[in-house]
Amino acid sequence: VQLQACGGGLVQAGGSLRLSCAASGGTFSSYVMGWFRQAPGKEREFVAYIRRSGATYYADSVKGRFTMSRDNAKNTVYLRIDTLKPEDTAVYYCAADQNFGGTVPGRYAYWGQGTLVTVSS
Repeated sequence: VQLQACGGGLVQAGGSLRLSCAASGGTFSSYVMGWFRQAPGKEREFVAYIRRSGATYYADSVKGRFTMSRDNAKNTVYLRIDTLKPEDTAVYYCAADQNFGGTVPGRYAYWGQGTLVTVSS
């Protein structure tokens, strides 16, 4: 499956963004989908994932501000980010896995190219 993320940009602190990740070349509904982010000089970290059932799981650091959803008819997952903070600045990656996905990047077989989110204070 190929993944294409978009929706990043430069946003002021307190603002909102919605990231999208479109999938092609696979049976989208069969994948667990995840969002990860990587800030400059830091390791890639888990943000959220969504199961085939639509159940979602979030990193503690983003709970209450991030909302992940999926639209199987459009082969797309979304990540809405509210109340953006400067520490949210990172490249955001979507990922797909046909097994269990989860919070560990290494468990995902497929990755998009990333979309940059920059939050100014």
